Amino acid sequence: MAEVDRPARRAGRPRTTVLTRDLIAHAALRLLDESGADGFTMARLAQALRVRPSALYNHVEGKEDVIAAVRELVSDRIDVDAFADEPWDAAMLAWARSYRVAFAAHPPTIALLATLPLTGALRTMRMYDTVVAAMVRAGWPEQEVLPTIVAVESFILGSALDAIAPADMFDPAGAEAEVPAFASAYRARARSLGNAPPADAAFEIGLRALLDGLRDRHARLHAESS
Repeated sequence: MAEVDRPARRAGRPRTTVLTRDLIAHAALRLLDESGADGFTMARLAQALRVRPSALYNHVEGKEDVIAAVRELVSDRIDVDAFADEPWDAAMLAWARSYRVAFAAHPPTIALLATLPLTGALRTMRMYDTVVAAMVRAGWPEQEVLPTIVAVESFILGSALDAIAPADMFDPAGAEAEVPAFASAYRARARSLGNAPPADAAFEIGLRALLDGLRDRHARLHAESS
């Protein structure tokens, strides 16, 4: 009777996930997107990576360190290149647009990262360092720089949430007679925008208004210091 060929057995242990801090961060970001901040635990993260929870601690210090790594992943997508050679306001325009896109892609991270310190997120700190240095070079008083950045960020993060809201969220259908001015404005916006997302239009209007105000403030502060 002929001998049946059998596949050769692989030597060594079964394949296991080769963990790195970056791999853990990517898995954590996916878990946050799927389950939100309330559903994010180290046990669930380990399960997603098919490893024991104890294996994670060879690469991260704990949940806060994982969140710091997630912050770095998101902030890596924020464009700061324009701060090298563009005027501060033009650079901030590009920065704000890319900032909104980065966070709108991962809505559960907005509330989570906006309320936790930057500890452990060195790449994110470097992003801020680039923005701060450019604003100081442009003549912003040093004590004004961080409050200005936070003010712009507050608008950006709100706009990132608005980007995922239903386009018809403000539709007053059925109540037009009770709110005629509101209904008329809603129709006017629809005519003006066509198929363009309302959230994008609102973001651009708000961002340009913010920058107009900041330019005026910058000019006034510069005049007062001269």
